Amino acid sequence: MTVNAQRSLAEQFEARRPRLQAIAHRMLGCSGDAEDAVQETWLRLDRSDTDEVRNLDAWLTTVVARISLSILRARRSRPEEVTDARLPETAHEGGEAADPEREALLADSVGLALVVVLDTLGPAERLSFVLHDLFDVPFDQIAPIIERSPVAARQLASRARRRVQGAQAPSSADQRRRHEVVAAFLAASRGGDFEALLAMLDPDVILRADQNAARMGAPAEAFGSVEAAQFLFGRAGGARLALVDGVVGAVWIRGERPLAVFRFMLAGDRIAGIDLIAEQSRMAELDLKIIA
Repeated sequence: MTVNAQRSLAEQFEARRPRLQAIAHRMLGCSGDAEDAVQETWLRLDRSDTDEVRNLDAWLTTVVARISLSILRARRSRPEEVTDARLPETAHEGGEAADPEREALLADSVGLALVVVLDTLGPAERLSFVLHDLFDVPFDQIAPIIERSPVAARQLASRARRRVQGAQAPSSADQRRRHEVVAAFLAASRGGDFEALLAMLDPDVILRADQNAARMGAPAEAFGSVEAAQFLFGRAGGARLALVDGVVGAVWIRGERPLAVFRFMLAGDRIAGIDLIAEQSRMAELDLKIIA
């Protein structure tokens, strides 16, 4: 490989690093392991014949997922090591964990309980759920990674989803906390205070928008607090606090018609994930109630 070709490959990889880091974080729940998985992905790419790679995004997703799967399987064979290594990190729900280990809690999380539930899932279940539900990876791409059929991958993700949702029913204390965090987030956007808005976002926040929201100007995906805040600054302030399927979120409304729904995922007192939903068919399935 020529020097220019290697430089180009490195630039392409770096452009995709935030997404790979996010996948590994949510697969492994540990920033150190996630960084190792991403670095190993780069090494494998650097050693590969890239002329044979037709879809670099899919290739990298598959590789980082397989590496993460291997790490998860190794953990299950050494459960005593996992407990010692991970519980101190997970216990930091109130903002930043001890530097440099910062928890990037999984989407739809309400704290430590979800992490504990995910840790009870088998590696294939966890991978199927994380890749499909959080990163929209199709089951026909997930299937060869876990050496199952697409139907089996779908069943694993569905089973994991039911267990995760069962762990997520928010208590009244959770709802009060979510109300305070979301209200502060909207106020920061409405008040034009970029630093305050940034402070409400987890450094590893993921913002995802559906196709309609993307057509309205939202990024399909944004990784990290700065990138997410740059889009949300001033825009989110127009939304109103609402219960979205019984959980505190926000809704953009024009007249009596909802234009878009914000679903928030919290990590302690920060927002770790935002789903922006603007497709009418999806919004029609949601139970929306304006509360402020």
